[in-house]
Formats: sequence, C-alpha cells, structure tokens
Amino acid sequence: MDDYDEVIDMLRITPGITVREADSRSSTNRYLERNPGLSFVATIDDYIVGCVMCGHDGRRGYLQHLVVKPENRGQGIGKALLTACIDSLQQVGIDKTHLFVFKSNSLANAFWESNGWILRDEVNIYSYNVSSNKNA
Repeated sequence: MDDYDEVIDMLRITPGITVREADSRSSTNRYLERNPGLSFVATIDDYIVGCVMCGHDGRRGYLQHLVVKPENRGQGIGKALLTACIDSLQQVGIDKTHLFVFKSNSLANAFWESNGWILRDEVNIYSYNVSSNKNA
C-alpha cells in the first residue's frame, strides 16, 4: 500500500487501462491483504516503472493491471513482473491463471500472446453490478 499513490497515478495515464471505483485505496488494500506477496512493483533508481496486481480464488490465479511505463518498455520488465506472479502463484498451489484485456488494447493483447498466453474464444464473460455506480 505504500506504493498506492504512485501506482494509481501510473495506471490513470496509461492508455488501455481503466481505473474504476474497485481500484480505490480501500479496495486495493483489501485485495492485497487477501493475496499477500502476489503483487509486485518494478523500480529503477527508487522510481516505480512497472506494476502488476495478482491474486487467486483458491483454484485459479488472476492478473490485473500489468503496466510498464512507455519509456521503460522493451527491457523485460513486463515479463519479469508476470514471471514473479506465476512463480508466486505456483508456490501457493495455483497452476492456471487468467486475465482480462480490452479487445481494443492491441499493445497489451500482443504482449500477452507473445508471452505464451492463449486467447480464449469459447467462453463469455458476464458482469453484474449491484451498485448504482457504473464505474464500480
């Protein structure tokens, strides 16, 4: 949580990433407490240049918000962050991991496919929101 402000600022300015109410300080704190040791930041000279949130439901892992600052891309930082997540999930017994990427985020889609992730076309994702806030 010490890195929350710097990370959320980075997420807000990254094209293809949508920051929602679910990314609030309290929601993020709850997520990190529920999934200790699974989310990471990458730093260069004490500045955060990348981040990833990772968790699991006891059966499957989930990655959210893997972001590397544009000026630091192409240096293996994104791959290192995703590897840290996969390794950490394996240590807690999770072998399969999912993630969600906007179809319009061609840069992210290319990254995941180039790192061996498989695009699923046999499943649909449905969402249900009990809040009146459509940005929840």
